[in-house]
Amino acid sequence: MYPRLVIDIGKLRANLDAVAHITKDEGHCSLMIVTKGLCADREMVSMVAQHPAVDFVADSRVKNIRTYADEVRKNGKKTVLLRIPMHDEAAEVVKYVDLSFNSELSTIKLLNEEAKKAGLVHNVLLMIDLGDLREGIFFKNEDQIFAAVEEILSLSNIKLYGIGVNLTCYGAIIPKYDNLSQLADLAARIETRYDIKLNMVSGGNSSSIYLIEKGQLPGGINNLRLGEAFLLGNDTAYETKLPGTTGDTLILEAQIVELKEKPSLPIGEVGVDAFGHKPYYEDRGIIKRAIIAIGKQDTELDSMTPLDEKIDILGGSSDHIILDVTGSDTEYKVGDIVRFTLGYGGMLKTATSPYVEKVYIK
Repeated sequence: MYPRLVIDIGKLRANLDAVAHITKDEGHCSLMIVTKGLCADREMVSMVAQHPAVDFVADSRVKNIRTYADEVRKNGKKTVLLRIPMHDEAAEVVKYVDLSFNSELSTIKLLNEEAKKAGLVHNVLLMIDLGDLREGIFFKNEDQIFAAVEEILSLSNIKLYGIGVNLTCYGAIIPKYDNLSQLADLAARIETRYDIKLNMVSGGNSSSIYLIEKGQLPGGINNLRLGEAFLLGNDTAYETKLPGTTGDTLILEAQIVELKEKPSLPIGEVGVDAFGHKPYYEDRGIIKRAIIAIGKQDTELDSMTPLDEKIDILGGSSDHIILDVTGSDTEYKVGDIVRFTLGYGGMLKTATSPYVEKVYIK
């Protein structure tokens, strides 16, 4: 059935081998693989959980982690929750998550209470905001950071596993030696001040991996969290392809349901589309337009690239994408399949959609 996402497990494994070599052999960091890009797909998770180089398997949703916690732990890895826990999921976090990222003391105290009830010690990574302005205690507020550390260390069923940072995802701030050095320096001062050893100083995500090749990852950083780098082979700081990786691990296939010659410009007064945006249309004259049975509910149009380079994506609605196939060398007909590679946004939406089937190549 179409539309469908074709997942090449063999290519994903090769990508994982490549980023593991960069991260662990060259960067001397532990490796955390992020599963949310493929919505914690079980075939992918099984491959990741069994890979000898992976230390942690992470996601932003407890619901996803719940589906694979047993398998990950059985293979000797730790589960990690990347998104700061909500208060109402604290009990599930303690049950299914081995390490959670946190920035609010009220949440950490609640996790402590739930861990106490369960007879467990829960690990937390305290997030530091180095200027990207998403989660974390702002790095210039050192009094707040040290006060939080002291409070965490006083809790009976919480272990301060380390500190971490997120960059690029919101403010698009690129990881550099200078800003990540501040995190490494802060970790060293925490260890000295409180006479402890932090297990992890996590220096970011797929936007940080390029620093290893440049020899610019600060020595105190000992963990990276990789999602897009593994899934699509991308360094997300500068959108370059990482050595030994490929970007065609996932192929979206959709079926043509209409094929007609029509004008390229709509006729009549232009208002707003179904999503409240006023569209712009290029006058291409009469063109051959193909409609495929997938839409904005299922994918991200700007994050799709047709494998047929002579096809243009004109736009779409909730359930339809309209293509210009006029210049293609292929004589498409209704019922034919059109194939696309995906960027991160397209992958995330397509993998999450219940209307897109997943098939595997091994």
